[in-house]
Amino acid sequence: MKNINIALFIITLFVCNVAFADVAVIVNSGNSVSSLNKNDVKRIFLGKKKKFPGGGKIALIDNKAGSTTRDTFYQKVIGKDSAQIKSYWSTMIFSGKGTPPTEVGSDADVIAKIAKDSNAIGYVDASAVTGNVKTIFTIK
Repeated sequence: MKNINIALFIITLFVCNVAFADVAVIVNSGNSVSSLNKNDVKRIFLGKKKKFPGGGKIALIDNKAGSTTRDTFYQKVIGKDSAQIKSYWSTMIFSGKGTPPTEVGSDADVIAKIAKDSNAIGYVDASAVTGNVKTIFTIK
């Protein structure tokens, strides 16, 4: 019985590490922003900061609902789960105060969108980052 408990504990630790991989907040490689802090990222993804320092209107790109990357991002940066984020954006839309991020299907789709738009910002699993974009914040 003791060995089973130890084995379950080790498996749990492994699963938690896999589920919470680093998440990279990325922008177009031509964007003038070189780094942001957690509070800046939070304000941007809550629609409270709408322009980059250079003046370009921010285009938010979201990973698909239910993805581990999305859940990790919102838990660690915003402090909300997916249901709370959905509720938040419903309120913002209803009140006319904001537009939710454009949702795409995968990390590759996020990168492709951001590579084409110098004002886009999104997040992906850090291991998926390519040379077409640059990382401006990493969530560990």
